[in-house]
Amino acid sequence: MRVVAWTPAYRKQTVVFSHHDTYHQTMMNEPVEAWETMPWGDLQRERILTYLRSRWTGAQDWLHYTGKPAFDTAEIERETGVDFRKSCIGLLTNVMWDAQVIYPQNAFTNMLEWCVETIAWFARRPDLQLLIRVHPAEIKGYVPSRQPLVPELLGAFGGPLPANVFVIPPESQASTYAAMLRCDAALIYATKMGVELSALGLPIVVAGEAWIRNKGITYDASSRSEYFELLDRLPFGVRMSDERTDRAQRYAFHYFFRRMIPLEILNPATGAETRVAVGVKSRSELAVGRSTGLDVVCEGILEGKPFVYPAELESAQPLDSDTTSRWL
Repeated sequence: MRVVAWTPAYRKQTVVFSHHDTYHQTMMNEPVEAWETMPWGDLQRERILTYLRSRWTGAQDWLHYTGKPAFDTAEIERETGVDFRKSCIGLLTNVMWDAQVIYPQNAFTNMLEWCVETIAWFARRPDLQLLIRVHPAEIKGYVPSRQPLVPELLGAFGGPLPANVFVIPPESQASTYAAMLRCDAALIYATKMGVELSALGLPIVVAGEAWIRNKGITYDASSRSEYFELLDRLPFGVRMSDERTDRAQRYAFHYFFRRMIPLEILNPATGAETRVAVGVKSRSELAVGRSTGLDVVCEGILEGKPFVYPAELESAQPLDSDTTSRWL
């Protein structure tokens, strides 16, 4: 039986539709040809960089976890004890059960095992610092986690973590973006932050399954040995090449603007279980040609066409006055 799955996306008034499976799987398995050959230039690049900058505060999203993020890295140093003047590697977690239920495993059995073994590796590298950002959704998501990461780590090590390992807890207002961009590289398991940070030129090492994996952008490990061989190369000492960063920005544009289909008839809804509400005043609003996004959705359901919104063909949009050079 042919199946179409959908869910509200991150950007306001957008949804993600997928054929045959949920977007968790289809975004990983989507061929690179779906975005490699799309029209690409300065307009598209500026649009995605401006949007990524907005994600620091969630201004254009209806799903974000940090109300008033703190961008002062000196304050992050005081809060955690990390010293950004020294070599620092970031580690970004998922919610524990989320990472295990949604995605297949790769180099490690689960995210906790990955975290524990990574920390043990850094304990043998006192010349490097590891800064762990625990996902805020552990306590701020729709379903708070009943298996928080920090107690698991403390239990695994029988006490305090190694002296060169620092933690930004889930309740912290510290900006993940500000902290990670002070790092040499970021280690991820399955978080979409790999899409965002690689588009800003930060090298990413992927230990689990993630949407940014197998895109020719990140350092992807398929086994423990491959993963630790990549860690042995740390610190990288340089940002990604211009060519690889451009490829990451191209994929981020596809992910955030083409796969997230805008539907003007959707509005935020109140309530713990429902995020969106449909507001239609007349049938004419649903006519063919009135909404490109709705046309894409209908053609996908009725004719089996790809659920890809042609955002790259849209005319120029007003850009944020904050230029990218101020924050890259």
